[in-house]
Amino acid sequence: MSADVRDILDIERANTPEITRDSFLATKKRNFERTKHASRRPEGMHREVFALLYTDKKDAPPLLPTDTALGIGAGYKQNKARLGMKKVRKWEWAPFSNPARNDGAVFHHWKRTTDDSTDYPFAKFNKQLEIPNYTMSEYNAHLRNNIQNWSKVQTDHLFDLARRYDLRFIVMADRWNREQHGKKTVEELKERYYDVIALLAKAKNQTNEKKTYAYDAEHERRRKEQLEKLFKRTTQQVEEEQMLINEMKKIEARKKERERKTQDLQKLISQADQQNEQSANTPSTRKYEKKLHKKKVHHTPRPSKVDSVVNAIEIGSSGIKFADLRGSGVSLRSQKMKLPANIGQRKVKALEQAIQEFKVDPAPPPTEDICTAFNELRSDMVLLCELRTALSTCVYEMESLKHQYEAACPGKTLNIPPSLVPIKSETLDTSLA
Repeated sequence: MSADVRDILDIERANTPEITRDSFLATKKRNFERTKHASRRPEGMHREVFALLYTDKKDAPPLLPTDTALGIGAGYKQNKARLGMKKVRKWEWAPFSNPARNDGAVFHHWKRTTDDSTDYPFAKFNKQLEIPNYTMSEYNAHLRNNIQNWSKVQTDHLFDLARRYDLRFIVMADRWNREQHGKKTVEELKERYYDVIALLAKAKNQTNEKKTYAYDAEHERRRKEQLEKLFKRTTQQVEEEQMLINEMKKIEARKKERERKTQDLQKLISQADQQNEQSANTPSTRKYEKKLHKKKVHHTPRPSKVDSVVNAIEIGSSGIKFADLRGSGVSLRSQKMKLPANIGQRKVKALEQAIQEFKVDPAPPPTEDICTAFNELRSDMVLLCELRTALSTCVYEMESLKHQYEAACPGKTLNIPPSLVPIKSETLDTSLA
């Protein structure tokens, strides 16, 4: 293309080398080597990430961030080191000793010449525990006959190890001389040590100054046994336990879901009740109810007090309906004997007076049989009170009808059967009157 342009414009053509077989093969070889060494992006790697790792020139990625390629100044190469003009502080190779050592060993370390302190700076961490001592008389008086299988030589060896290893009982059990003193476990060493400490504090009246540690060796042994069993579980046992845990979580989730649905249903019911009450209080509804009530008054006879009392008993207001505790969680059996909240104060007072009259224990032991019998007894007492009230109401109605009949028909009378006259009981009758 460039040769054609040069011919049109009468421009001299540049002297190009003649294409020979060797030059053509050399060009092919260079192109092949270039494509052979070209790095290819692995599958699954993003192009941006691959560009951070490799470049066309095969340069390694920089270890430190640089801004030379961003054109922001000359980069870090032109920055000069800013050295201070102060004199360098001198250091010296000085000897020191550790106060925790008793062999007088001397060590050396570097320190500043301006540092005048001769004490070892880490000597403040050389804190050792205070292990109490005991005399022969104290051992014979307080420590000999308390724990078996422990002699004074063994106790002395135990306290010597406690001072040397700062109550690291694992190390003490490892350094225990088994050839001379027999085999002792870590729990036995702890039990003996803390028992001796407690007995010495009690003998020296130091129980108020320092708190004594009560060590339970048997509990520690059981704990380690449980840990060993837990560690030696098989894969099948671990999977079974995990399966049971998952099942328990599912059961708890279903239980929470049921409780949530129950709460939502109760909310819907309460909202519906509120809407009904609001609609019932509207003026149009009240007018309609008044008209309907007038129609009923004109066309239906007025019910008597006897009918109202009998209907109330038949509907189910008689007796007491105790709540059945079937909820989740732990509850006391005595809650079954608790009176429901929907009982009126008159019934409660009448029930209390009836219990006092019949000399019944108001709070009996809450066994299963006693709870059932006591609830049935109180329910029967309330039913008895209501029946006696209904009977007295019936007798009153009959007396009033008798007087009306005698006034309407002079010289005639009605006789009330003696079986209908109620037995007067001041406790039950006056409480529900």
